[in-house]
Amino acid sequence: MTSAVDPPIKVAELLVRDAELLVVDSGWEIPGGWLAVTDGRVTGVGPAGSEPEARTTVRASGRLVTPGLINTHHHIYQNLTRSYAPAVNGSLFDWLTTLYPIWARLDEEAAYVSAYVGMAELLMGGCTTSSDHLYVHPRPHLVDAEIRAARDIGFRFHATRGSMTRSVEDGGLPPRSVTQTEDEVLADSERLIGAYHDPGPGALVRVALAPCSPFSVTRSLMTATAELAERHDVRLHTHLAEDHDEDSYCLETYGCRPVEYFEETGWMSDRSWVAHCIYPNDAELRRLAAAGVGVAHCPSSNMLIGGGTARVREMRELGLPVGIGCDGSASTDHASLWMETRAALLLGRYRGGPGAMTARDALDIATRGSARCLGRDDELGHLRPGACADLVVWDLHEVALAGALSDPVEAWLRCGPARAWTTVVGGRVLVDRGEPRLPGLEEALRVHGGVARAMQGRSS
Repeated sequence: MTSAVDPPIKVAELLVRDAELLVVDSGWEIPGGWLAVTDGRVTGVGPAGSEPEARTTVRASGRLVTPGLINTHHHIYQNLTRSYAPAVNGSLFDWLTTLYPIWARLDEEAAYVSAYVGMAELLMGGCTTSSDHLYVHPRPHLVDAEIRAARDIGFRFHATRGSMTRSVEDGGLPPRSVTQTEDEVLADSERLIGAYHDPGPGALVRVALAPCSPFSVTRSLMTATAELAERHDVRLHTHLAEDHDEDSYCLETYGCRPVEYFEETGWMSDRSWVAHCIYPNDAELRRLAAAGVGVAHCPSSNMLIGGGTARVREMRELGLPVGIGCDGSASTDHASLWMETRAALLLGRYRGGPGAMTARDALDIATRGSARCLGRDDELGHLRPGACADLVVWDLHEVALAGALSDPVEAWLRCGPARAWTTVVGGRVLVDRGEPRLPGLEEALRVHGGVARAMQGRSS
């Protein structure tokens, strides 16, 4: 399909025009295309020469336009401890035990400024929707602070209420200072759903429930959380099958492997999406696929911590929803969905050969696949008329693009670095000419610097 919708839009609020290529959806691309937006929704797309009038016009001449990328797994607060030297060369468990005592200093101010800065970074990397997994709760109302930052920016945000109940004293990894009781977790989960979760179309804020991992909470909390999610019709998220140590822990503690434990506690459903999912065996992978469980693929984090990588091609062939995740800002150390999408392309080809992954496959994972993980593929991850107007106009320097004449999508991931020239969320331009349009960013960066230095024990 390459024509405008019928009837044509008379006057749009926003028009993006003259794209070298407009990617509307998988299998629907328009050379020289345009896209019209009104009331936060895509109201028309079409080829050059059929554009409607518009109050505001963004010219995308010579640039690729895609749906906004969607981040399905992140720990935004960790940008307060990026590249923390004592932890950078450790295993996953070494890394966690080094940083937990520092994260115990997290408070509302830290949660707010880390979220504000993190969301600005995500927008600059072409991300228009992000989940976040906040699982350390040394103080109350940290998720509230993140949601406040998202609302101040106008960012589309899926807050996941993480939790840990097993401290070192209980056979877990974290110190007691960042864990909570089951009653505290469940009460606050219910409070957050009631206060912030918007189940309606076009929602900017939704809430999911997210015990950190099988080795950080009790069986009873895993089960109760699944029941609470069912009762309130919200989604479920956790880490799963991330590390060989997790296999050993679950076998010793629960008498079964992590995926079996996941199933026994009521999580094996299409309400759930999980982070990493590196080490399920073939039978477990088939069971996850049959249940419709989604996977957040986090390529850079997995490579930096040296923990293997998800079998993305096999997962997609089985029908599993697979999306992209940045993972923690202290393990990946950046929040660019473009970098993660490129890493997914490289890893896919590294694992399976040159035919295993194309740039369009990687784009589909970062858009449609991610939207499926969040349960929103009806209105996110594509730019069909009626979709939420979340889109990116991409910029690559002319030197980087020199000679790339045949395929703008392949060039987008192969010839980078690419950055978001324009990022639009719900019809609002939040990045313009490569720079965030966020009035609170300068102050947030100033406060963030002070908070990060204090948390890390460094002088100003």
